[in-house]
Amino acid sequence: MTTPDEQPLNHRQLFNEALVRMSVLLYQIDGKVTLTEQDYFEELTEQLEWTSGTVLPAFISQVIHEARVAIDQNAAREYLRDLGNDLNIDPAKAFEVAMEITAADGKRSDEELELLSLLSNRVLAKGLVA
Repeated sequence: MTTPDEQPLNHRQLFNEALVRMSVLLYQIDGKVTLTEQDYFEELTEQLEWTSGTVLPAFISQVIHEARVAIDQNAAREYLRDLGNDLNIDPAKAFEVAMEITAADGKRSDEELELLSLLSNRVLAKGLVA
């Protein structure tokens, strides 16, 4: 079995894109974006090995819009489910980031708890027990 760092470059990029999408959704889901959440997200994205033809700031802008649309259309659960294959490239890291970003502002909202439950019980379930 390969570790995430040994994954082919395209797999790492797919995971990184899904991680950014998940993180944006999670920090926006409660309708309040705090400075501590933004700081955590910035630190996270600065550590990513980004190999896309789209520069990271442009990708983040696009993802913020996608996440807002998903939230506004009550489709956050589906949005998160759609990230499942790519997040399962490194499910432990994905869940760790999810836990940290939802706790960054000091408390987890009901919406954040619902998405964390979906992540652990459905989206990442196979990868977390393997």
